[in-house]
Amino acid sequence: MRILVTGAAGFIASHLCEKLFSLGHEVIGIDNFNDYYSVALKKMNAEDLAEKGIAIHAVDLNADLAGVFKAEFDYVFHLAAQPGISATTSLTEYVDNNIYATQNLLDAVLKYNKSIKSFVNIATSSVYGLEATVGEDTPAKPVSFYGTTKLAGEQLVLGMQRLGKLNACSIRLYSVFGPRERPEKLYTKLIENLYYDKPFPLFEGSIKHERSFTYVGDIVDGLAAIIGKEAIVNGEIINLGTDEVNTTAEGIKTVEEIMNKKLIIDHQPARKGDQQKTAAVIDKARRLLGYEPKVTLKQGLEEQVKWYIEKFTK
Repeated sequence: MRILVTGAAGFIASHLCEKLFSLGHEVIGIDNFNDYYSVALKKMNAEDLAEKGIAIHAVDLNADLAGVFKAEFDYVFHLAAQPGISATTSLTEYVDNNIYATQNLLDAVLKYNKSIKSFVNIATSSVYGLEATVGEDTPAKPVSFYGTTKLAGEQLVLGMQRLGKLNACSIRLYSVFGPRERPEKLYTKLIENLYYDKPFPLFEGSIKHERSFTYVGDIVDGLAAIIGKEAIVNGEIINLGTDEVNTTAEGIKTVEEIMNKKLIIDHQPARKGDQQKTAAVIDKARRLLGYEPKVTLKQGLEEQVKWYIEKFTK
């Protein structure tokens, strides 16, 4: 199969590229290499993929995409997005990168790619709101620009499916962690601050937050399982995560044990729009995709600590 992956230099998408390539598929990655977080990290990810024979092309999804579709794709996995909850990121940026970019990609697929088997949209548990502990049929109640615009992008994709213009599904991910995690996310920042004995900014109340921390390897296994099941998942919204729930405190303790160090905490005011609790309801993923997360929090964090030390401390 010939597969397009957007956001391919990023955390989850780079792992997905490797997984699909390992299964024998032809993988074409695109990324705009924007500077929301370290461009150097994205280039490092791209270099890791290039060493395996996977090329990532610099492409902005808000530009003319005719050149991307010189040949047709069997699948599109759309992971590119304006991520996270940031007080310094404007609503305009979220709208541009999560709504307009998604529509421009859809327009290009419909114009140039007549035989696509499935358009797989990658969404987020943030669409559920402050507590993401429910099944896919529960109405979304996002409280952040990120969750709101990701929900809008999801509906653009599923709207095309409902009109019969393409097969599509949307996958809502839960608190993904592992090697290549973004530098401002919990575990990469935690590992860095522990390693260098720097104070770790902890937002008020977040120590008790509960999360379905899901290892990236389990996530990409679930995404790869869509291939060949496009008729089964067509039109579906599917939660993808783990039903094992841990608090932020448990996550911190686990990393402290792995690194044999004690964290210095810098207490910060509560962050607007932060989810209080996520607990992935994954019955549908199990039923439709045969999905079963296997990696424990400790196992995944051991891999992430190894990655960080190898890439950033030598």
